[in-house]
Amino acid sequence: MATKRSRPTPSHPASTVLFTGFPGFIGARLIPRLLELRPNVRFACLVQEKFQGAAREAVEAMAAAHPATCGRLDVVIGDITAPGLGLGEGEARRLRKSLVGCYHLAAVYDLAVARDVALRINVEGTRNVLEFLGEAPHFRRLDYVSTAYVSGTAVGAYRETDLDVGQSFKNFYEETKFLAEVAVTESGLPYTVYRPGIVVGDSGTGETAKFDGPYFALNAMNFLPSPGLFIRIGGGTAEVNLVPVDFVLEAIARLSSWDGAKGKTYHLTDPAPRTALEIADLLGKSIGKSFVYIPVPLPIAKLVFAAPQIPQLLGMPSQTLDYFDHPVHYDAAQATQDLARFGVSCPPFTSYVQTLVAFWKKKKSEITRGAMI
Repeated sequence: MATKRSRPTPSHPASTVLFTGFPGFIGARLIPRLLELRPNVRFACLVQEKFQGAAREAVEAMAAAHPATCGRLDVVIGDITAPGLGLGEGEARRLRKSLVGCYHLAAVYDLAVARDVALRINVEGTRNVLEFLGEAPHFRRLDYVSTAYVSGTAVGAYRETDLDVGQSFKNFYEETKFLAEVAVTESGLPYTVYRPGIVVGDSGTGETAKFDGPYFALNAMNFLPSPGLFIRIGGGTAEVNLVPVDFVLEAIARLSSWDGAKGKTYHLTDPAPRTALEIADLLGKSIGKSFVYIPVPLPIAKLVFAAPQIPQLLGMPSQTLDYFDHPVHYDAAQATQDLARFGVSCPPFTSYVQTLVAFWKKKKSEITRGAMI
């Protein structure tokens, strides 16, 4: 991924930025870059009490790896699902007094999530954050991480200026992230929204915290004999939008540190994505396997996967099937244009697929981390 350095954006010395979603994989890697670009800002990371130990370990590891972050990161025990973010009155007052910004990443990222859980975390949690920010007298901007899949069942081109186009949703994750984004855009607060595609490992190292999305296909391919048969959902011509985590991190860091991004929504997606069949073929070849792809209509595939033994055997949940035969294209014109000023662009999948697979081979028996709920 090509980038070029620019001078950091100055901030008021007393400025505090609230951060949710720490110490998640993306959050723990985004904060050091943000602190580099915004040298006069302190971060207050809202963390559930059960993750307090992991958060403090992450702060120590960050300080060791990035000395410039030392002393600029506070762990605040709270909960986005609680009124007032679960903070005491005095602590909430002190935080609001210096609060100028917020990065809201905390959400449940799980295609199979139950609706009540998704509503509580993704929707009510976001509304609680918005209410808290609305009472901060010096607040200047919310940077909210949504998902490209707020598009739901929309087909054809889905633009960065689109949100509600009359779509329905394939699962409760999509529905509740859509409702959360609606709440952000209707809040009256200044904001920037980021909609990543399916986030995969680092394009340079392959590192990731969990193996989902295309990794489910790898799990299934690894189990099956070769030469052999592998299912192709529908025609296999639908785009599957994969983006490496390092691109997503740098894009959010750069755009959130630039005043010109305020009020905009960005698709952090691959402007030239591969089709489902192309991705499957690349993944199969990368592990040295050869398959004949048998077309199966999506409804039939869902019937097969309704038997719990099949998802368990292949390590591939049924909710994944929808994303292999969904004819939508994410127009990323605004993101492409604005990121170009920083020399940031999404690398093509072919340039890093081998790196992803190498990391998966090395760590597939070790990484079992699920959602931080």
